[in-house]
Amino acid sequence: MQLDFKKGNGLVPVVIQHFLSKQVLMLGYMNKAALAKTKKEKRVTLYSRSKKRLWTKGETSGNFLEVESIAADCDQDTLLILARPLGPTCHTGQASCFGQREAKGFVYELQDVIEKRIEDGDADSYTRQLFDRGINKIAQKVGEEAVELVIEAKDDNRDFFVNEAADLLYHYLILLKAKNIRFEDVEASLLGRSKG
Repeated sequence: MQLDFKKGNGLVPVVIQHFLSKQVLMLGYMNKAALAKTKKEKRVTLYSRSKKRLWTKGETSGNFLEVESIAADCDQDTLLILARPLGPTCHTGQASCFGQREAKGFVYELQDVIEKRIEDGDADSYTRQLFDRGINKIAQKVGEEAVELVIEAKDDNRDFFVNEAADLLYHYLILLKAKNIRFEDVEASLLGRSKG
């Protein structure tokens, strides 16, 4: 990475995103020293244009941004950092300095829908009924859906296969809820495996 610090009078803009959700957390600036310190310590250090000094994000609040990856854009004059926040990024207490609610993919939204159906206690909800039957019934249902997916995998009907995959995912999320585990935990485990 051969960054062009000249365009910005010794600074390059840095977009910082959540390493999992890809939510934009903040925008900052780095000079060469800030980048070197960030790489060495694996925590985001920026150059404060108002204070005219380096500052490590979280140095007073403890809400550090641990670096997962650093990439330069095609012009080598902007950085993108994927970071693991150790608390709210914004000084206002919000997750993002841009104030939007946390960006989530559809699987996370589905997980929230499942949790709401379970917690609302609607007796007519299939999800709630299955959850109330306990872990053994939920696990059995996940097993049944997995077998149905395997059977469809051997056939050539794409639509049936996709529908069975959706059924398996839905029931898997119910099982995670029953085990008090969130999809984020599974995603973090997979991310850890991909690094080692």
